[in-house]
Order: sequence, then C-alpha cells, then structure tokens
Amino acid sequence: MTTVGIVTGAGRGMGLACARRLTAMVDRLLLVDRDEATVTAVAQDLSAARREAVAEPIVLDITDRDGLARLAAHVQDLGTLRAIAHAAGISPTMADWRRILTVDLVGTAMLADALRPLATTGTAMVCCASMAPLLGNLQPDPAVAAILDAPLDERFLDRIHDALGPAIEDTGAAYA
Repeated sequence: MTTVGIVTGAGRGMGLACARRLTAMVDRLLLVDRDEATVTAVAQDLSAARREAVAEPIVLDITDRDGLARLAAHVQDLGTLRAIAHAAGISPTMADWRRILTVDLVGTAMLADALRPLATTGTAMVCCASMAPLLGNLQPDPAVAAILDAPLDERFLDRIHDALGPAIEDTGAAYA
C-alpha cells in the first residue's frame, strides 16, 4: 500500500524543511500551499533532487472546507495516510485579527477534522505553533479556554471577541 504524507505551508520556511525531511518517510508527498508558483517549484526541486517520495503540489487554502474534503478524498485514493506536518500559518504582520485566528487556529482544526477519519495505527500529525502564548504570561480564563476549545463553532470569532473585547483586535493578541 502506498504511504502518503502531507505538508502544509510547504512553499517556504518550516513547511519546506518538513517537506525535505518527509520525502524519505513516505511514498507520495502532497505539498500544500496557497502560492501555486512556490509549491510547484518546491515539488519540481524535490523531484529533481531524486528524493524518495513522489512530490505533488496542491494549491489550497487550509480554511477552504471543500478544498480540505477534496484533499482528504485524494489521500484516500492514493493510499494510507502516514504523516502530516502542518506548518501553514500567518503572523501578526500579515493580516487582521480575524484572519489570523481563522488561519492559525480554525484552519488547523479544520485540517485535523478533515484528515482524522483517514488516520490509522502509525499515522502522525505534527502542528507547528508559536511560543507567543507562553511568553505573554497570561492568566488562563476558563471561559476563554472553553471558547478556544471549540474553534469549529460557527460563531467562534464572535464568541472570542465577546469574551475578550476589543483587545483581541490587536493582531499580536490574536496571534498569541
């Protein structure tokens, strides 16, 4: 059976480093990124370097529920899901607070939700995250924690804004 790996944010940075590493661990590696030119170039570079896995570029925004369903169906058609390295994300300088939470938290939950049914014994998923929440030395609020535990709730952004007020509109706070 063909083993399949997925790397999100595969076009650069940590995602690219993960892609290089995973080529030796799976038969087929799906490289996911929003930037078509970049992810296609990475797939070509990995193929030219004669890496072990067949690298396939997938242009996808991880907040696209239908796109994630297509990704999961593609994985299922290819073989057995073995590894996911989730490195897609955005920083406080890249978007407003809503987009940061949508990509970094909601998108991560959506990806895990879409791929969870394909997990078998031996499947591993690693999600890269920032240390920013730990550096803020914030006291945990049980009400906020309960909201953060349900990022797929359709009112998630409104609920977190109601709980934290305008302070969450600071992109640094949203990122943390």
